[in-house]
Formats: sequence, C-alpha cells, structure tokens
Amino acid sequence: MSERPAPRPTVLIEGLALGESPRWHDGKLWLSDWLAGEVLSVAADGVATVELRMDGVPFCFDPLPDGRLLIVSNTGGRRLLRREPGGELVVHADLTGLADHPWNEIVVDAHGNAYLNCIGFDMMGGQQPRPGILAVVTPDGAARVLAGDLHFPNGMALTPDGTVLIVAESHAKRLTAFDIAADGGLRNRRVWAEIDGCPDGICVDAEGAVWAAAMDRCVRVHEGGKVTEEVVLDRSPFACMLGGPDGDTLFVVAAEWRGAEGMSPDVRTGQVLTVRAPAPHAGRP
Repeated sequence: MSERPAPRPTVLIEGLALGESPRWHDGKLWLSDWLAGEVLSVAADGVATVELRMDGVPFCFDPLPDGRLLIVSNTGGRRLLRREPGGELVVHADLTGLADHPWNEIVVDAHGNAYLNCIGFDMMGGQQPRPGILAVVTPDGAARVLAGDLHFPNGMALTPDGTVLIVAESHAKRLTAFDIAADGGLRNRRVWAEIDGCPDGICVDAEGAVWAAAMDRCVRVHEGGKVTEEVVLDRSPFACMLGGPDGDTLFVVAAEWRGAEGMSPDVRTGQVLTVRAPAPHAGRP
C-alpha cells in the first residue's frame, strides 16, 4: 500500500489509439501512438505534433546522447532505425537473426549503447507466451543477445549513475535488475521488486524509486517492493515518464484495453494524463 492518498490525474490530451513509449525529449513529451502509426511530440499546452509516421507494431524509441532518435522497427525486417537531424530514417543496426519475433522496448545509455528486448512471441497475432530476450546494440551497430528466460520483458530504465538496468517482466509481476559491465554486458541478475500487477513501462526518479504502469494504476516502488505512491486510473496505463520543466510531472499514457484482438485505430480511448510526483526525473529514459 502507498503511504499517501492517491493523487488525482489531469488529462493533457485524449483521442489517441494506443499511446506507448513516452519520453521527455527536447523540452516536450514524445510518445508513440502504435495503432495510428505516429510518433508525436506534445507541448505543455497539449498541442500535439506528428513528428514521423511508422508502420507495424510495436515501434518504441529513445534518443541517443546527441538527441537523434533510435526507433525499433518490425516492418520490412527487424531493424533499429536512426532518425537523422533532417528527418531521414537510416538503419542503425540489423537485428535479423537475434530473434524471430517483434522487438519491443528500448533504452539508450549515456555511451550510446541501446538495450532492447523481445517478448519471445507474437502477442498481437495471438500466439501463446514464450520467454523473451534482452540484447544490446553498441554505437557501432553491433548487436548481441545478453540475457534470456525473461517473462514478457517490457519497460526498461537505467539508474541515475548508469550502472544498473531495470527491466519490467510483465508476466512474472516483477522488476528485474542487472549490473552493467564496462563492455555494456550484463551481470548479477536479481529481483529488484515484486509488483502487485503486471508492470509495463517504467521510469526512475532522483530518489532511486521506479514508477511502473501496472494494470489499472501507476505505482512508485522502491527496491525491495515498498510502494510509496500510486495513481489509480479508469483505464489501463501502458507506460509512464517523468518530465516537465522541473522534471516532477508524471506523464501516463493509458487507454481502454480490450485485448489484442479488440485494438483498432478507429477506437480512440487513449489519453495522456499528468500528475505531480514527489521527486524529479533521473536516469534514462
């Protein structure tokens, strides 16, 4: 249970199909609207701008240290794309051969290493769950698998000092942590916290706590599992991100979940909601 009453969220924008992968980037909130095939930026007044269009689901993204976006693409081959300053999309890495199923989430560290995961099955196609994997793409475009046997790997975040990668394992109802080695590899796998619900997108704050979207709420959880805040919603949150001018606004992307078979670009129950958080953003994304 949280220590304080649940804060009431405010709707920033609505009418999305399925928002995902929120990032605070270049003074705005950026997010993917998967079913609409768009990457959007949203200003403080709620005005949304289509930054680029994508095909296929999922397509998560995260910026490199120099600001260029890396975007997971599962259309036309498994690739990690890079958006150049002029808007051109180029291939940053070829992921073919690492996994047979769509790649999902991504987080980029301060050195330009991109950590990606694959859930291990085609959820949108109705396949039965199988274990997934976690991989890294180094700045030169070399890709390798780092870990397996992950139960629906989902949102990922890096601690403020860049030494620990935290992964949400949705089907295991836990956050799993790895120490990051000098070569970008992972070691010392461990359970960081158990979650009451299936954690999806996550982010880290300056006090080392993790915000996790989980079923019908977002929770702020500390290592070991203590929950100190929760935001209860009337629809399913898919991810959350800290940002805003002072870094202490929690942005939540949420929509009515009707199962993979019930998702449609014509059903637009998606929202971005905001709530004040007790500590500002830290780490990555």
